[in-house]
Amino acid sequence: MKKDIHFPKVTDVKVAIGKRIDEKGESDFYVYVINNKPTDLNNVMVVSNGTENQDGGGRKTSTLRHFIEHLPKHSSARVERISPEVFGFYNTFWVSFYIGRELFDRKFSIAPFSEWELENIPELGLQGKIND
Repeated sequence: MKKDIHFPKVTDVKVAIGKRIDEKGESDFYVYVINNKPTDLNNVMVVSNGTENQDGGGRKTSTLRHFIEHLPKHSSARVERISPEVFGFYNTFWVSFYIGRELFDRKFSIAPFSEWELENIPELGLQGKIND
């Protein structure tokens, strides 16, 4: 059972929503996993969804699942496109990965925000929002 599995604490891994400008000059937003660890991550699974209320109530988005086979040390990977219409939701990202044979698992949340409340994300060289 899950309670019998030891999950080590996840550090140096982040989830962010970054803003890019496309060839038409319009804003595109993507979710990224950032690996600041001095080691590679393998078999990265990202499960994302959003809820209107912090307790999970209200309107909900679809649940999406993404797999990244290998994420090198000190790098990032673009996971999915995200619509500004869900910035008003509590967006949750469950990230699981292996380092060697050890399994790591963590829930990341990004609280509601507007497109005008972006901050600099140095790892991506983009403006956006990063997990709490």
